[in-house]
Amino acid sequence: MTVQKKTRHENIGTHVRIDKWLWAARFYKTRTLAAHAIEAGQVRINEERIKASRVLKVGDALIIRKEGLTWEIVVKVLAEKRVSAQLAANFYEESDASRSKREQMIAQHHDAMAQPRFPGRPTKRDRRALEDFLNEA
Repeated sequence: MTVQKKTRHENIGTHVRIDKWLWAARFYKTRTLAAHAIEAGQVRINEERIKASRVLKVGDALIIRKEGLTWEIVVKVLAEKRVSAQLAANFYEESDASRSKREQMIAQHHDAMAQPRFPGRPTKRDRRALEDFLNEA
């Protein structure tokens, strides 16, 4: 029996579990987080709920919801090992509509965070109005 040494390019397989692929494609930090997201219904293949053990195929359409954002992607490469973010971006292709919608949501979030939640310390007039309001009850 001969044992073949694996090269670093042999991490691309013909069948991969969905939780392992989501981890390798850097959507989640750990496989456990990916599995929990799948169980919660935040990851769907071809519009249907799945289990973490589901085998992924090239060409599957995924919808991934994470932290209020949505990715609509098509799987291009199957991989079992985690690689750099630049290489992981080649594992899938995101639709233009999904990308623009996600970027718009991020921009709205940044705009909301740029404005102060409270404008600052209340003026003497604001304080008196607040005291009057609270003392009415």
